[in-house]
Amino acid sequence: MISVAALIVVALLFGGMVLYSFGFAAFVFKALPAETAGALIRQAFPYFYLFVIVVSGLAALLLVPVDGLSASVMALVALSTIPTRQNLMPAINNARDAGAMRRFAWLHGGSVAITLAHILASGYVLTRFI
Repeated sequence: MISVAALIVVALLFGGMVLYSFGFAAFVFKALPAETAGALIRQAFPYFYLFVIVVSGLAALLLVPVDGLSASVMALVALSTIPTRQNLMPAINNARDAGAMRRFAWLHGGSVAITLAHILASGYVLTRFI
């Protein structure tokens, strides 16, 4: 039996990540000067990652009784976001602050790849509800 609560939480995760990644961030850089936009995004990212950790963790818990594979996927999203938030994000900021633009680009590309993987993972879990 499908858990409606699990479906809603996974949908919230998927929608939240897509909206933040492709809507909010793009809008901020279009609407504000680059320096202001960068500072705002830098302040917002810890909250974005916290959102991903909490919501994917909750999804994992709700999915345990109904779909072990989906629960594992959501747990992996939650667990992989912790080092992304705690280690990768500060490294990206430090590289930017130091003017190490090549390192910044490489690290930022890694964070984008991780976020895209998380979006795909939550999308995959959503398809398992069909």
